Amino acid sequence: MADTLVHVQQLQKSFVKNEKAELVLKDISMEIKKGETVAVLGKSGCGKSTLLNLIGGFHEPTKGTVLFDGAEVQGPSRRAIMLFQHYALLPWKNVLANVELALEPEGLSADEQRARAEKYLALVGLQDSLGQFPSELSGGMQQRVAIARALAIQPEMILMDEPFAALDTFTRYYLQDELLRIQQEEKTNIVLVTHDIDEAVYLADRVFIMDANPGRIRRTVPIELPKPRDRSDRDFQYYRRLILDEFNFSRQEEQLEYNI
Repeated sequence: MADTLVHVQQLQKSFVKNEKAELVLKDISMEIKKGETVAVLGKSGCGKSTLLNLIGGFHEPTKGTVLFDGAEVQGPSRRAIMLFQHYALLPWKNVLANVELALEPEGLSADEQRARAEKYLALVGLQDSLGQFPSELSGGMQQRVAIARALAIQPEMILMDEPFAALDTFTRYYLQDELLRIQQEEKTNIVLVTHDIDEAVYLADRVFIMDANPGRIRRTVPIELPKPRDRSDRDFQYYRRLILDEFNFSRQEEQLEYNI
């Protein structure tokens, strides 16, 4: 347990719908080691985001427990920060003020707040955009502000719910590389929810593959490749095909290519 940051034990979650309990997650058990980046991968509706919210303390389990650093999670904590694909920036505040806002509960002086905000905005390459407003930024730049804001809190873990899904391919690749660089520098744990197989293989140390109805972990795949990774490399394609086979997509792809 010494090297385990998150320990999920026999987790179940139900929501009431039309006066009936609907089981969303069943018998989820997993561990996340300190310093790891893990991906939770599955089709829409399999409960990936629900699992992320349970780890972050935003939902309560119906059964089972979530332990963070040995203590039961009983609500949200600044030790684990959620980062969404919708950046949640305040449009009437500039870049610097959006990051400083997250630091207000830290009890820092105004100068300390500004220094920390500037440090993390520089880390994501936005040191020249402090006075700009969200409407003046591209989607990729807005997501970098959101990442800087999360990092400025100096959490032990960042929970990311499909953070790059709304971005174009080139911006997404750039931010994935930036995330790897930042994670190596800050040593922050990352839990990434995604339905993008390439993204999971590129970023994660381990991939938890989920089934649906109810959501459960089908398989855990360790990605034993050095970072940064080459998407065209044979070993990268091996892991991609391995995961595709879990979803029975490989055969469909081959049939489509043949028909074409």
